[in-house]
Amino acid sequence: MDETEFAALAERALSRIEASLEESGVDADVELKPGGVIEIEYADGSRMIINRHAAAREIWVAARSGGFHFRWDGTAWRDTREGSELFAALSRLVSAQSGQAVTLRP
Repeated sequence: MDETEFAALAERALSRIEASLEESGVDADVELKPGGVIEIEYADGSRMIINRHAAAREIWVAARSGGFHFRWDGTAWRDTREGSELFAALSRLVSAQSGQAVTLRP
């Protein structure tokens, strides 16, 4: 995948993540910032950052529970360590960090 393809795929994923977070009703402030960065601030003051990393062609997530890297496999963004799909992993991470049951849909 070239840089243009990656940028388009990542931008679509980040936009969908932002919309899905807003639709979920989670108690958090969600902001999509320029450069492909989503910043989530939870009610307890903790933060989660989701961003595209062009050099690695990955989407990175920094959560209270750790850092995660997701790479496009041709059909979905998959965790580079354990293979979970991005939205399923984010559902778990957001639920754990917010203390609310959250399901994010791609």
